[in-house]
Amino acid sequence: MITAYITHPDLAHHDMGGHHPESPMRLEAIRARLMRSGTLQQTVQVEPVPATRAALERVHQSAYLDALAQRLPASGLATLDADTRLCPESLHAATLAAGAALKGVDMVCNHRADNVFCATRPPGHHAERDRAMGFCFYNNVAIAAAHALEHYGLERVAILDFDVHQGNGTLDIFHDDPRVLVCTSFQEAFYPWRYLDGDWPNVVNTPLAAGDDGATFRRRVERAWLPALERQRPQLVLLSSGFDAHRDDPLGQVELSHDDFHWITTLAMDIARRYADGRLVSVLEGGYHLASLPISVEAHLHALLGQPWQQAR
Repeated sequence: MITAYITHPDLAHHDMGGHHPESPMRLEAIRARLMRSGTLQQTVQVEPVPATRAALERVHQSAYLDALAQRLPASGLATLDADTRLCPESLHAATLAAGAALKGVDMVCNHRADNVFCATRPPGHHAERDRAMGFCFYNNVAIAAAHALEHYGLERVAILDFDVHQGNGTLDIFHDDPRVLVCTSFQEAFYPWRYLDGDWPNVVNTPLAAGDDGATFRRRVERAWLPALERQRPQLVLLSSGFDAHRDDPLGQVELSHDDFHWITTLAMDIARRYADGRLVSVLEGGYHLASLPISVEAHLHALLGQPWQQAR
């Protein structure tokens, strides 16, 4: 199993302030853990190039992209909302994060990797067509899906989002596009408080109550996601891989474990093997506990590498 690991040192230059949970230390903590365990050395390590304006415009309005660029500060921080801020390097990092997702699609569609993990930030799944929010500027996984549909001529793409927050931006972009199936689990009655209600044939919303554990999560996913995925038979599987549903994460109250992230990744890989020639691209979303996040990502990568998971010290 060839797993590519896509990241870039410039992603650390995006910084929304010293106490912001979406900090540059997230990627450094992941890298240190994976290096220490030897997991990173088992991957093909790749750097992305920035996404082009044309790639961004497949899912974002041109006027929104212009407005975002105009808000970019020469120094300091520009506040977009209570959670989301721009520093001078933010959009460069965001285009690299989107570029990593594009690179991942290119690699699996051109048979240069079996699957891909994009260790990137800022995250993307809250970014709507014309709105930045929830730490997100460009919707990386949506940009990847649109690229696969238009550049490679795929007809069916599945996006599986297991972040503790619903991927409202991904729904905003694709809720009326039958080519894209969006399955999203999230803590109910919780941020972003958008798109939580609605009935779209290509969207499977899977709310979890605060305190729900891995057994409940697995049961809900098997009952709701698997039938939809089997009906759609996706030609590419994309993951919005949020690890903030872990029981230690400060931004949610769902009680998942590292084992649950290995399980959901293995399930997604099985769908990819059955219908998509194994093509799967995972993009990092949330996960803000600097001790648990790296272990969750390690479990995720073990699944991508086709390996069992047993947490080492």
